[in-house]
Amino acid sequence: MDVFMEKIVTKKKDIKDNLITAGIILSTIIVIFISMNIPIIYQMQIGLFIVAGLIYLAYRLITSRNVEYEYVVTNGELDIDKIISRRKRKRIFSSSCKEFDIVARVKSNSFSQSVQSIKNRIDASSSLDSPDAFFATLNYKGEKTLVIFEPDEKMLNNFKFFIARKVLMN
Repeated sequence: MDVFMEKIVTKKKDIKDNLITAGIILSTIIVIFISMNIPIIYQMQIGLFIVAGLIYLAYRLITSRNVEYEYVVTNGELDIDKIISRRKRKRIFSSSCKEFDIVARVKSNSFSQSVQSIKNRIDASSSLDSPDAFFATLNYKGEKTLVIFEPDEKMLNNFKFFIARKVLMN
């Protein structure tokens, strides 16, 4: 019998996201103001189209900061997709749980300095501060990789079925 589970996690906005949004709004206002003061644009009466285009571009850039991650577990295979503003989907990770070295909570002793020093990271969690955040380490595409995600209980039990000794629940 095939096992299929999925979960969607929304990334929480941080200070960086808020600063980018403020920068986009501020730069849009400045560009609109400058473009309205260019005589050729004023004479050709295309200013309204430019303003509408800039506002639409700002809207698309701001909403592209809305990120969700979808986890799909099928018979021990974990696929993680990044969904941007519910418009665009991209697969960012796909591997068998049998390749994991360890699966444990981020807020545990297993998340040691050696794990934190892994340079290749895939952060597909709502936040590192989330109590539900887990990490997995593995060799992915020839590099030691740290994957941070938020599986639910059923997903962890499915991983335990395949790699019981490597899944640490505490």
